[in-house]
Amino acid sequence: MTVSPLRDAIAIVGVGESAYSRRSTVPVPTLMVQAVRDAIADAGIDIDEVDGIVSDAAVAPHLLPADELAANLGLSDRVFTAQMSVGGAGSVGAPLLAAQAIATGAATTVVCYFGVDWGSAPGGPYRFHGTDPYKAGLEMPFGFYGQPVYFAAVARRYMHRYGLTPEDLADVAISTRAWAALHPGAMKRTPLTRADHLSSPMIADPLRVLDCCLLTDGAAAFVMTSTARARDCRHRPVSVAGVSFSGAAMSGHSYLAQHEDYLSTPAQVTGPRALGMAGVGPEDVDFAEIYDCFTISCLLQAEDLGFAPKGAGATLFADGHAAPGGSLPINTHGGLLSHSYVLGINHVVEAVAQLRGGCGDRQVPGAEVGLVSGYAGWEHASLVLTA
Repeated sequence: MTVSPLRDAIAIVGVGESAYSRRSTVPVPTLMVQAVRDAIADAGIDIDEVDGIVSDAAVAPHLLPADELAANLGLSDRVFTAQMSVGGAGSVGAPLLAAQAIATGAATTVVCYFGVDWGSAPGGPYRFHGTDPYKAGLEMPFGFYGQPVYFAAVARRYMHRYGLTPEDLADVAISTRAWAALHPGAMKRTPLTRADHLSSPMIADPLRVLDCCLLTDGAAAFVMTSTARARDCRHRPVSVAGVSFSGAAMSGHSYLAQHEDYLSTPAQVTGPRALGMAGVGPEDVDFAEIYDCFTISCLLQAEDLGFAPKGAGATLFADGHAAPGGSLPINTHGGLLSHSYVLGINHVVEAVAQLRGGCGDRQVPGAEVGLVSGYAGWEHASLVLTA
C-alpha cells in the first residue's frame, strides 16, 4: 500500500479553549480570539509565527471571520486562509487543509479555530437550519424540522431494525456523563442513572432531553505545524497520522428526508481511509472522541468506524467498554452530550490532551492512538492522532 505523503507530515502543537456555558457574559468573538491566543501560547511560539488560518464557513462565520481574527492578532495580510464548510465535521477535517498548505509551502504554522453562540443566540441551531431554502420548503411545512426530529426518525428506524431499546440509549448518556464527571470544565458533571434518563422530558419520541447535546456559548482552537518544526515547540507533538473527509456515503446531502438509508453515515468511508492512512486498524485505537450530537448518532458512528458490528454498537456502552476503565474509552471529556457543544473542536482538544498524558483522573493509561470523528449529517471527517 502506498503511504500518503501527508501521513505524520504535521503535528498539533498547541490547544486552547474558553470556559463553556449556556449563556456567556463575554461575547463569543472575544472568546474565540482568546482561545486562539491560548493555543499559540500553549505551543510556545510567537503570534507572528502564525501564517495560516483555517476557519468554518458554514455554521458561524458571522462571529469572527478569518480576516478579522488576523487583524485581532496583528498578523499581516499575507496570511494563508482556508475555510471548511461542513459544520460538525469542519474542525476534525481542518488538519487536511493545514497539511496541504504546509506541504506546498503556502503556510508553515496554521491555527484552526471555532466558536458558537447557540446557547444564547435566539433560535440556536434551529436558526442555522432554517436558513436553508430546501429545508424551509420541503421539510418544515410537514413538521420534519430540527435536529431532534431528524435523529428521532433515525433512532426509531434503528429500533425497528435492530431492537434497540430506550435503556440502550440511556447507557450512552450515562457513560458519557461518567467521563464528564471527571472533567473540571464540563458543563454537566452530575452522574446519571437509567432512571434519570428515562424520566427526563421527551423531546422527539424516542429521544429525551438527555439524548440530546447541550447548547453552548464557547470557543476552542488548535495550532498545527510541520513535524520537524513541532520538535521545537513547548509540548510533545501530537502527530496527525491520518485524516479523511467525505460525504459520499449518504445521498440527499443535508436533507434527511431524502436519505435512502437512515442507518449509514459517511463514517464508513472516512474511518477506514483515516485509519488506513495511519497504518492502523480499529483494534489499535486506544480511545475515540465520537461526534455525539445525539446518543443515536454516537452508536451509528461507532459501528461505521469499525468498533462494533452494525446493530451492536449499544454493547460498547451497556457492557462498560466505553466508560472509564473500559477497553475502548469513548468521549473521555463528556462529549457534546455533557462537556459542551462547540461542534466537535472540543473533541480534538481532548484527544490532544489524552495523547500528551495530562488528563488526571480521566487519563486513558498508555494512550498512543486516538480517533476523532466529526459529523455534519451529510458529511463526515475522521482524524487519527498519535503520541
